[in-house]
Parts: sequence; C-alpha cells; structure tokens
Amino acid sequence: MTESTSTPARPQNTSYTVNKNGADQLVNILQRRPDGQVYVHYDGFDKRLDEWIPGTSLKPANESARKRRRGTPSPTPTESETQPDPLMTEEEFDIKHHKQITAQRNFDKVNFGQWRIKTWYFSPYPLTDSELEDSTGLPGGSASTSKIHGVNRATVRSHGRTSDLLAGGLTRSHLSGEKSTLWVCDRCFKYMAEGAAWEMHIKHCDRRHPPGRKVYQRGAHIIWEVDGAKDKLYCQNLSLFGKLFIDVKTLFFDCDNFLFYILTDADSQRDHVLGFFSKEKISYDDYNLACIIVLPPYQRKGYGMLMIEFSYEVSRRGGKIGTPERPLSDLGLRSYLTYWVATLIRFFRRLLSVLPPDRPTITSSGRLPDLTGVLPPPSEDANSRKKRAKGWDGETPDSNSTFTTPNGLDGECILVSTSMRTVLTVSNPDGSATSHVVVRSTLAEIALATNLRIEDAAFALNECGLLGSTLEGVVGITREMVEAVAKERNVKRMCLDPAHVMLT
Repeated sequence: MTESTSTPARPQNTSYTVNKNGADQLVNILQRRPDGQVYVHYDGFDKRLDEWIPGTSLKPANESARKRRRGTPSPTPTESETQPDPLMTEEEFDIKHHKQITAQRNFDKVNFGQWRIKTWYFSPYPLTDSELEDSTGLPGGSASTSKIHGVNRATVRSHGRTSDLLAGGLTRSHLSGEKSTLWVCDRCFKYMAEGAAWEMHIKHCDRRHPPGRKVYQRGAHIIWEVDGAKDKLYCQNLSLFGKLFIDVKTLFFDCDNFLFYILTDADSQRDHVLGFFSKEKISYDDYNLACIIVLPPYQRKGYGMLMIEFSYEVSRRGGKIGTPERPLSDLGLRSYLTYWVATLIRFFRRLLSVLPPDRPTITSSGRLPDLTGVLPPPSEDANSRKKRAKGWDGETPDSNSTFTTPNGLDGECILVSTSMRTVLTVSNPDGSATSHVVVRSTLAEIALATNLRIEDAAFALNECGLLGSTLEGVVGITREMVEAVAKERNVKRMCLDPAHVMLT
C-alpha cells in the first residue's frame, strides 16, 4: 500500500486564525491534504471541535494574538527531545503515545439508525476485510506500511491496545466524502464500511433489546446490565462506538472484567439505545463508573444524570461509597459537579428544615412537639391510604421515614437527625414561638450521609461557594445560602426513582 496522501504536520510556530462563528480563533495545523484542505485544532477548545477546513480560510494571526499565544506556558521542543526516554512498560508506552495516535478522527460521520452523527474523537475500529483487500491490492504496497510520525511500528509483543490502534483504520485519515463515513447498526452495534452492507444487515437484524437483564425500569426507560464476559462481541462493538464520543478513556478490547449498563427507550417495536456507562466488576478503589456516554441526539435531556444517579445507587446498595474513575473529561466533570452539588443541596434542605417535607404540620396534645427528629406519621387505614407527596430528592418517603443513610463502611444505618440536628425554639411577643434548626457536623459526616467521597463533597461545596466563609476553621451554612445555590445551579429533583430499581 502506498503512503497516505495526506501529510502529518506538527503544530507549527506560525500562528493562524480562522473566522469561527463571527470571531477569529487561533488554530494549530495538524495535517494537510494535496487539495488544499487542512486539519486544524482550535486553541483553548476540546479536540472534538477539530475539523477539516479550506486552506484559503487561514489568516496570519495579528501581533496581539501571537503575544497571547506566546504567553501560554508550554514545554519547548528541545526540553522533550533532549531528555532520554526512560525504560517504560508496554502500558506506559501505550499511554505516552495515546494522544499522538488519536490526535485526528478516523471517521467524519457515523450512520446510526435514523441518525447521521458527526463524530468527536478517534476510535480504533479495525480494518474490514474489504478494506484490507483494497489496501493490499494497490500497486507495490502492503497493508502494513501505514505509519504515524513518532510512533514505532507495533510488534507481536506489543500491548494489544497499541496493535489495535495502529491497525484501526489509520489510513482512513485522508478519506473524504462517503469513504469517511462509518455505518453502525443501532440494534447490535455491528459496524460496516459501506452503506449497502449496512442496509442488507438491518433488514435481517432481529435484536429488539440489549442482552443481559433489566435492573431498572420506569415507564419506557429501562437500564440493562450486560456482562462483558458473557456478551463479549456486543460489548466490544458498543465500546468501539462509544469511543467515537469519549476521549480521555483508553479502550480495552478485553471486556471480561466490566459490566455495561445500557439505557434504552422502548416503543411498541423495540428498545432504542440512548446511552450507557461501564464499571469494573471488582474495583479496589471502589470506582462505580469507568466511562459514560449519552449519544449526541439524546443529550441535554437528563439521561446522563439518570445513569450517574443509578451508578451511585448501585454503590449504596453494595454498602460502598463510590466515585467515578479519573481522569474526568470536561463534560464528565461538569455532569458530576452538577450531581454532587444537587445531592448536597437536597440533603441540606432536608437537614435544615424544622419539619420534614412529607409532614407540613405536626399536632400534639398535652405536650410540646419533639422537633429534634422526625416523628412517625399518623396511622393510616389500608382502605383510605393516599398518595404521599414526594420529597425534595424525588423519593416518596417510607412510613418510618427518618433522616437515615447507609453506612458505607459496615452497611448499617445512622440517624442523621439525632446526631446532627438541634432545634432552637424562641418565643414571640404574641405568645407564639419560632423554631430554628442548628446543625453541627464534620465534612466526613456530611459526606457519609450523602454517600459521597469526602474529596468530592469538599470540591462541590467549594465550587458552589458554600465554603467561602470560615471562622476559626468552622464553616457556616444557612438555609438562605442553600436556597441561593439551588436557584443559581437550578437544582432539580432526582431523575432516578429508587422504587423502580430491580437490583437484588
């Protein structure tokens, strides 16, 4: 096979700008084509926005833009080139070259059911049989001559992921038009390089829902648990497809040690995949999520938050305090920060309320009401039972509702109200009284009560401004501050209904 017709290019010293959405943006040129097209990266933006543009749209950057660029700290080429490479394991070698290998998308678009989606990142799809035949059929070439600048050729002893990446369609980087489009079945995730083969496949694919078992169902929304060891091919194809929209996670073709949780929306015919997340079966760091993706057509509809809440519910039922695997992408960090803040705000709302959300009034005869905890509700007749109001966290409280939470260490429950809450009642001139809740607790107790890691709770509290005022190491949080953050962050009820979780 002849060398690729596109020329890899290192980021150049010459600064260029491109008019993007009415504003000039600094760009780095990553690759050039003989037809004048250039593949550019926009400075300060995620590489999912990288794209091919006409070379004529490039303009030399003005002096002020160049000064701003020079002001950005970056390692000089001489620093990295003069340092000798230390001895590395195969895994370290993979990680070192991961960014360089995946710098450019190998597919521009993917046909997925009724959707044609613009891809975000590189995914190591292996070459199909027809592509291999086309490659070896070229005069004077073989299928193994493609090479990326700075990356040594993979050998038989190389780590499996390196071999798969190098074999995963690197020669596609120069393709355009229909040849840069991937075709994927939205039922079984089988991939094809040609539309004709895809149309033939979908006529005979009879899969109506993902394999595995249901672990959550509320209306038409279902979460399926799929074992990567039992349904290996399905999970491999699912991972390859997800990698088109995930950058920071490296992909392993060995899915045996992972569970996949796939969110679907059912209609009268079948279940449509909306997104998925994966987690290790055994995680010594108690990670409850390895990677998560909501397919672009279904984003900004709350599906990502539903899967994040479900991952924490899995950890809670297992008696563990989980956290997502690091590093987090920019979108992942934003989503998790939203979850952490919302969880803390809902907890503070309940904790700093004199009366629980399901008890708007308390009537007592012959004694003062006990407001330090939550009194059991009045007895109900089985024939006259009414639907209870939902709390701030979206759950319907149980009949013995107390501010309880599982202990992540031993699985027992602790009474948050008894250990934290003090109710201060002050009389008013007209004979009435006003009650105020005072809570004294440590950050560790708050994290344990909300089933969050201490570092995650501290990060969320700091980001939303609730750690701003301290006096002798004590942080003061009022109900007014909580409500201000809830309004600013648009805190909503939980998407997950624990009553519909089907885990045993």
